[in-house]
Amino acid sequence: MLSTKMIRFSFCLIVPTFLFVTGGKLPEPEVNIEVIHKPLMCLRKSKYGDMLLLHYDGYLESNGTMFHSSRKEGDGNPVWFTLGIREAIKGWDKGLQNMCAGERRKLTIPPSLAYGSEGKGKIPPSSTLIFDIELMEIRNGPRSHESFRDMDLNDDWKLSKQEVKEYLKKEFEKHGYSPNDTHNELMVDDIFKNEDEDEDGFISAREFTYQHDEL
Repeated sequence: MLSTKMIRFSFCLIVPTFLFVTGGKLPEPEVNIEVIHKPLMCLRKSKYGDMLLLHYDGYLESNGTMFHSSRKEGDGNPVWFTLGIREAIKGWDKGLQNMCAGERRKLTIPPSLAYGSEGKGKIPPSSTLIFDIELMEIRNGPRSHESFRDMDLNDDWKLSKQEVKEYLKKEFEKHGYSPNDTHNELMVDDIFKNEDEDEDGFISAREFTYQHDEL
């Protein structure tokens, strides 16, 4: 029978395909991407799950007011951002894909992919935002975004115990073992004990992406 250690390892490293949901959904607004500078050599392009080190300046499209700048505020250092897990606004997840280290982009992001009809802080409701972003470095993320999306069967950006149990069942069957519901339940409990940091009964994209030492 598969051991808990083997399942944990597989839980981290499975390489799935995306689940695309079609039909019944209106097309999502797009981010307008303008490449300001691109390096002559590009050894690697950013993808979901990568950790990106970047500088950025954010402006309101309506009047050009700067509402935030990594260079001018705080300690002036670039910031780390994990691509694809909604760590910031959805427009960043869309607009920072396939980007090279050293590349600079201007992103024009509609309200639905930014802070919506409510706004936030210095950003008024229903604001289109402009970001000037320079990507400094790309690093491997601790876990793949694709793995999370493969397990997230209802596409709600969190994993329930039932979703994890279904994944374990498939893993047992894939390796030629008969699924054992009692054993699966124990494994699910063990996984959630280590992964569900806020103990809300779900494993969020953030909790999944930042791997724990015990896994």
